[in-house]
Amino acid sequence: MTIHPLETPITQLPGIGPKRTDAFGRLGIFTFKDLLEHYPRAYEDRTTFKKIIELSHDETVCIKATVVAPMQTNLIRKNMRISSLRVSDGTGFLELIWFNNRFLDARFKKGETYVFYGKVRLTPKKQMVTPIFELLDNQKQTGRIVPLYSLTEGLTESLVSDCVQQVLSLCGQLEDPLPSIIRSNHRLCEINYALANIHFPTGKKEYEIARRRLAFEELLTFQIALFSLKKRQASCSAPSMHTSPEPFLQSLPFTPTGAQNRVIKEIAADLASGIAMNRLVCGDVGSGKTAVAASAIYTTVTSGYQTAFMAPTEILAAQHYESLQKMFRNHNIEIELLSGSLSASRRREVLEKLRSGKTQVVVGTHALLSDDVHFHCLGLAITDEQHRFGVNQRRTLSEKGENTHVLVMSATPIPRTLAFILYGDLDVSIIDELPPGRQKIDTFAVGENYRQRIYDFLAKELSSGRQAYIVCPLVEESEVLELESVTEYAQKIQKSFPDTPIGILHGKMKPAEKEAVMSAFKQGDLRILVATSVIEVGVDVPNATFMLIENAERYGLSQLHQLRGRVGRGTEKSYCILLSQSNHETAVNRLNVMKKQSDGFAIAEEDLKQRGPGEFFGTKQHGLPGFKLAGMFTDMELLKETTQVARDYLENRIPITEEEKKTLNKKINTLFNNHVTIS
Repeated sequence: MTIHPLETPITQLPGIGPKRTDAFGRLGIFTFKDLLEHYPRAYEDRTTFKKIIELSHDETVCIKATVVAPMQTNLIRKNMRISSLRVSDGTGFLELIWFNNRFLDARFKKGETYVFYGKVRLTPKKQMVTPIFELLDNQKQTGRIVPLYSLTEGLTESLVSDCVQQVLSLCGQLEDPLPSIIRSNHRLCEINYALANIHFPTGKKEYEIARRRLAFEELLTFQIALFSLKKRQASCSAPSMHTSPEPFLQSLPFTPTGAQNRVIKEIAADLASGIAMNRLVCGDVGSGKTAVAASAIYTTVTSGYQTAFMAPTEILAAQHYESLQKMFRNHNIEIELLSGSLSASRRREVLEKLRSGKTQVVVGTHALLSDDVHFHCLGLAITDEQHRFGVNQRRTLSEKGENTHVLVMSATPIPRTLAFILYGDLDVSIIDELPPGRQKIDTFAVGENYRQRIYDFLAKELSSGRQAYIVCPLVEESEVLELESVTEYAQKIQKSFPDTPIGILHGKMKPAEKEAVMSAFKQGDLRILVATSVIEVGVDVPNATFMLIENAERYGLSQLHQLRGRVGRGTEKSYCILLSQSNHETAVNRLNVMKKQSDGFAIAEEDLKQRGPGEFFGTKQHGLPGFKLAGMFTDMELLKETTQVARDYLENRIPITEEEKKTLNKKINTLFNNHVTIS
């Protein structure tokens, strides 16, 4: 049999024509390698067999049974056909039901034995609705653990599963990226066993062995790449900036906290060192990260260099632009805003001022990454909410200058020990102190039976001149669903508050629409803002004192903390209501953490303990390579293990052959699209 390389296009598989090729392409699958790394999203255990007499309501099982009567089909109304089949295994009878399936009659013969898999209903007859079925002794989809894949239109579970099985066979014995001594020292299986058992595990133990090995490989290659970046960056000379930020700090209308002063000194030392700074500033909501960044901007600009400040949304970019203008009003620093919503003529004007050096600071969105954005002398690149930007995006921005200093900021509190592991390419500064006088936000976790009391309290806040956020019910990520959900929900709220101006904000709106809504809310023209979690970052309205979060049980603790941080930004008492539809003990306990705890770092610690396989950042780990199996927070022990292995590997403390080194380095060099080169 011919052995095919992993780079073989999937079009080489039988039955994969243009339509299926396009469907696979929508999932990012173009080669055999892509398909093997399209790991199952879940598994269905179809190994449990029961006798009909043993069946219980709502359990999902396999049964072996014989057809005892011909298929019966009834037309109960127009376009609704119900087909039923009676089977027995000698211990009892079971009725199998299908809806609108015209092709079943010829599939079953009286006296033949099949395996059926599905959910049991007792109504009071024992039934199984739309079961999977196969002839006994000709089983492919029953009697085993079946992988379930992420799909798209034109693909089925069985098709993807069959293709994976073919590829595993066609590729033969694969070259293992992990050197044999690393596999041996860390009890890791070889690559073929891992791939076979991640797709088609014969049991839980086999799955765990496969998953651990593949997660180890993901984390190790990631760590080696990050440490290599840091090592390379540490050798890069950069502009040496010695201007003290003290004049700027003295002009602020407040005194920086001890934590802010500590981080400002760390940044000043980096800027003066002559080595390119790569630093993460991580701080809770309201900890004063913008003032810290402004101190770095002041040093950069007064040293003769420009600064680029990139934010993930136009709302947040506009907010930073306004904040910096206020902070630098007495320092003669030219600041511009660059975003996708600028007119063509205005954009040309901003770009020309950047190119000439007249503009010293530019704040913007991803628009800053465009090829036509050129700087006269870029010295500092800042990215805010860093987990929403990739390593490559940070690099693209910084490479618009020569050995530019890089500062990244995150309002997602991350436990210190994890931050140092997670951001291996960055030095880490933690702002773990809030400014004095910031009020605690009273937080309540309640059920649906409190809704009217919530509305009564909201009415009281509105009558006092305050404003409110309502985070609408969580829906799946779909443009249509999101739009319908926000619109319909806002209409319901409007009925309860008929005389109150209400605005809508969601992620699918055009930038100009978002700006108009936020501007109206900031100015007080809108009193209630109904929004999705798009308001998690970038909204600062001091007059907003009330937040209601629907479906609170469906958010991570850290995301709830981020949302809550939108209120309590003024001098008035603020409130956050977590409305839950669940009485489950786990959900109740999680929301109780929010009631008792206001420290974002403590909440982050608790989030890590409770979330299980859930995503710590609320959706996905934006800005990190695509981990398909490893979890930065659920695989902490594995992460620590690979951290040490990565350091040993880069220091040549692991005895491996040149061929093994070449194979592993090839894997690492593709991790960041060949931006990291290890030889």
